[in-house]
Amino acid sequence: MHEHTWQRSSFCGGGGNNCIEVAADDSDIAIRESSEPSAILHTDRIALRTFISGVKRGHFDRLLN
Repeated sequence: MHEHTWQRSSFCGGGGNNCIEVAADDSDIAIRESSEPSAILHTDRIALRTFISGVKRGHFDRLLN
């Protein structure tokens, strides 16, 4: 992945630096926090799909308290 086209959730609001941003190409998913744009995590679609499924099922809700 050479040049990233970052996407933010519509829930970010105000365009501030409080968002998780995601970029994708054919084989790579890049994730970063808008407040720390140079720190980029790379993963693949399978790992991201598994994580999102866990989020949707509430497996990480305890982290929000």
